[in-house]
Amino acid sequence: MVSSRKLSSDEVDALIEGLQTDEGSSSNSDLSGSPNVRPFKFGSDDLTLLGDYYALRMINERFARFSRAVFLPMLRIQPRISSFPPEVKTFDEYTSGIESFMSLTASRLEELRGNMMLVMDPTFISILTNSFYGGQLGPDKSKKTEFTSTEDRLIEIISEGLNRMLESAWKDLMPINLSVQGREVNPQFVSFVDGSELVIICSFVVQLPGMDAANFDLIYPLQTLKPIASLLRSKVQSDVVEDDVSWRQRLERAVLEIPLKVSARLSKPVVSMSKLISVKPGEVIPIQIGEGVEVRVEDKPIFLGEMGEVSGQSAINLNKRISS
Repeated sequence: MVSSRKLSSDEVDALIEGLQTDEGSSSNSDLSGSPNVRPFKFGSDDLTLLGDYYALRMINERFARFSRAVFLPMLRIQPRISSFPPEVKTFDEYTSGIESFMSLTASRLEELRGNMMLVMDPTFISILTNSFYGGQLGPDKSKKTEFTSTEDRLIEIISEGLNRMLESAWKDLMPINLSVQGREVNPQFVSFVDGSELVIICSFVVQLPGMDAANFDLIYPLQTLKPIASLLRSKVQSDVVEDDVSWRQRLERAVLEIPLKVSARLSKPVVSMSKLISVKPGEVIPIQIGEGVEVRVEDKPIFLGEMGEVSGQSAINLNKRISS
């Protein structure tokens, strides 16, 4: 049987003093040289929570390819769109680096109970609008301070279209639904996040012929993506290779289905002009078939063969290919 007794006041004081001594010695010890020890602040905006953004980079690459379908009807050419690696800044740092007049469209990301924002340069909007309504594709050097009603409508079309493409780009990681919540033109008036909060900036460049490249950005608050940090660290397989294989297969099928005209030249009789003029309907021009029948594809000689018959129908047996 284990006996028990209460500690005396002197024993309690001695125990507390010993604990304080241990804490002091532990706090004063230098652990900076240990490779397994690093400082950590609970609740901080530690960017390592998202790892190397691998999944987000894959999503951006897909989105860059998908978004071509949104801009193609407006530009009337296939634009080349590329993504940059994500960056992290405070929202104030980001807005201080852009113009005071921009197209800023906020959308609700319901599954993550947060928002994201599409940022587009007004010059790019003007280029898209001019091209969409039949104008020449070229640079717009005018300084804009407001959007026309036509440009406002085009921004709505672009925002909705890019939201659908972004949903498709995310679907392999997780399904999301985006709905436009509002639009602003001055970064100072955007009620997106507090200026001191960190945001993830995903930038895209649109290369256009004969002019400077255009840019647009997708902005995610860091707090919005934190709940799926483990997913963003996952190695989502890129579908570039799959897309390339699928594209080659479609191209091969399309090439193999192209109709080609095949003809056989049995003979090349020589007739004088006087006889040709006197030819009447019903007359027969004798010809001599040589040793080989020339088989032509799209009027180009490809094979040599010989005449024959298969199942009661005339046929040509291909003997050799004509070297080009």
